[in-house]
Amino acid sequence: MQYILEFLGLMAVFSIFIVVPGADFAVILRQSIVHGRRAAIMTGLGMGFSLLFHISYTILGLGLIVSKSLMLFAVIKWAGVAYLVYLGIKSFREPGFKVRDIEVTAEDRKPVSMLKCLGMGFITNALNPKPVLFFLSLFSTLVHHDTPALIQFSYGIGMATALVAWFAGVSYFFTVKAIRDRFIASGKWFNRITGAALVGFGFRLALSRAAD
Repeated sequence: MQYILEFLGLMAVFSIFIVVPGADFAVILRQSIVHGRRAAIMTGLGMGFSLLFHISYTILGLGLIVSKSLMLFAVIKWAGVAYLVYLGIKSFREPGFKVRDIEVTAEDRKPVSMLKCLGMGFITNALNPKPVLFFLSLFSTLVHHDTPALIQFSYGIGMATALVAWFAGVSYFFTVKAIRDRFIASGKWFNRITGAALVGFGFRLALSRAAD
């Protein structure tokens, strides 16, 4: 039951994190419009593999820290709470989605291999510093340090699957201009809702850790 609750807690925060538009979202949107749904889905799959890469070294790194100093691990937990609150405030204050109009040229329309799309997705996510800080904060605050690494890796697989599923949905629906325009138009309020949710999660974690 402990592991189920940990996983649900991770997914609750992560589900908000993945729907907030960022660099990955912009790449998927462009791939959908320029190269079609299949290319966008393969790009999202590459991002899912990259996510597992981030989660793997996060789990191994935190395990090493725990073995050396529980005090340092506690400091990281509180830093994680602060980072979640920071993400929430930042999202709340964003005026709207920073997704510019995509101009498609004849050069862009050239066929692209699915392997290239997979690699693009992996590199885009792997070079983004945002997931590094996010997973460090997420696993240090929501996952107990005694949880076996294998169980933690299973959490990562679930999160990567959710990411790929979300971007598959984006790839499918955002090729429809009316849906895309309506979603982007609601960006200001969408950012406020997700931002408030992240701040709420951060404060809830802070209070629960204080009680411990």
